[in-house]
Amino acid sequence: MQTETTIRLISFLMIFITVALWELRAPRRPLTTSKKSRWISNLAIIFINPLLVRLVFPIAATGMALKAGQHGWGLLNNIDLPYGLDLVIGIAILDLVIYLQHVMFHAVPILWRLHMMHHADLDYDLTTGLRFHPVEILLSMIIKLAAVAALGPPVVAVLIFEILLNGMAMFNHGNIKIPLAIDRWLRYFVVTPDMHRVHHSVIIRETNSNYGFNLSCWDRLFGTYLAQPAKGHDDMTIGLSQFRVPKKLTLPRLLALPFIGDPGRYPINRH
Repeated sequence: MQTETTIRLISFLMIFITVALWELRAPRRPLTTSKKSRWISNLAIIFINPLLVRLVFPIAATGMALKAGQHGWGLLNNIDLPYGLDLVIGIAILDLVIYLQHVMFHAVPILWRLHMMHHADLDYDLTTGLRFHPVEILLSMIIKLAAVAALGPPVVAVLIFEILLNGMAMFNHGNIKIPLAIDRWLRYFVVTPDMHRVHHSVIIRETNSNYGFNLSCWDRLFGTYLAQPAKGHDDMTIGLSQFRVPKKLTLPRLLALPFIGDPGRYPINRH
């Protein structure tokens, strides 16, 4: 447990610092609101969510994978496959689960209310990728534990997946400039910042596209891929149309957003 925590913390800090420096050296777009104000709220959430998960859940995803292996739970624990293939399948299927979970949080109105906190950010940088409502994080953890128990992936696969998910969330929310030729090639395999930024547009059709966090194949496979925003990356508006006043998006208000905020017409079944 302590080793896993150390590995994940070191990985988080290395990726966070790398993307933050990249944003300073080669920003994709100018920021429109106070970075200091946004980062105070976003970083506070980063500290709140892991503590809450630790308090609520007696076991982590890797712990569930270990228990599943000991008791023979899950599909992969009952199929004789090479270990390397177990790893690849485990990581890929868990990524698919996160994709489907993301779609669900856009499709079900009550879940969208929780997810609004992520989309209400008026700018787009690496901290946006870590800004999720605590209740959404708890529900996500339940889904993740259930998926690990049902799939039975190796413990190492779950650890790699957790690091990838966290790191890719910071990378593809990064306000970083990647040459178009490289982005065009890279997004065939993983979600790039330009690809995922479309998902944070105020335009409803664009918000309900590009749900992937890690592998880009799911959006292409399920027909939710949208290559570019209608107004282009330089002129598109980030956020939600009903939340445009920065002083009304402080941490206390963000935490209250699911209960008092206007969901607008963003949920998929209202569009």
